[in-house]
Parts: sequence; structure tokens; C-alpha cells
Amino acid sequence: MDASSTYLSVVIVAVLAAVVPLAVLLITGKLGPKRVTNAKYEVYECGIIPKVDARRRFSAKFYLVAILFVLFDIEVAFLVPWAVVFRELPGFDALIQMTVFLAVLVAGFIYVVRKGALQWE
Repeated sequence: MDASSTYLSVVIVAVLAAVVPLAVLLITGKLGPKRVTNAKYEVYECGIIPKVDARRRFSAKFYLVAILFVLFDIEVAFLVPWAVVFRELPGFDALIQMTVFLAVLVAGFIYVVRKGALQWE
């Protein structure tokens, strides 16, 4: 298999990846029903009639907790590959590096707790 046939297969896949979704969108747009009713503009949440507007303001605490969760979740995800290959790593260098990493992680968590970012008032 030479390089030109490899590039040709990549081009074919790229063209199909662009054409098929566009074709599906155009076909469903042309063949689908076009009835406009009030029910289409209603908010639908699991069959329950909404009691308040969905566009109301949320407390910034929700966003702060979400950002902190993502931050600490990603940092802890770095522990998994290190733990998998820990026995094959030479010397104590990797252990020292992970200890420093965990110290920074714990220091950040202590900072967040002391600032009161996780307290609901």
C-alpha cells in the first residue's frame, strides 16, 4: 500500500464525514413535518409542567462548585496513570514528584476551604 492510496482513503472518509450529515439534515428538513403549534414552543421537562421560567438567574455558587469539581477531578485523574506504572518507575524521583503534586493539590483545597468557597449560607 503506497502513500497515495492512504491519502485517498483519508480524503474519502473526510468527504463522507462531511456529506452524510449534511445530506441527512437537508433530507429531514425537506421531508419532515412543518406544522407550527403552541405545543412546540412549550418547555418540556420529563412531562412535568414547569412552574418557573427556565431562564432565571442561578447563584454564582453553583458555577464555583462546578469549576472547583472539574479542577480537582482533572488533577486527581493524573494520579491514575502514575499509579499504574509506579512499580516500573526507577528510583524515588517519581514518588517525590507525585508527593509535590499532591502537596500542591492539598494546598489548593485548603485555600478553597479557608476562603469559604464550599460553604452555603
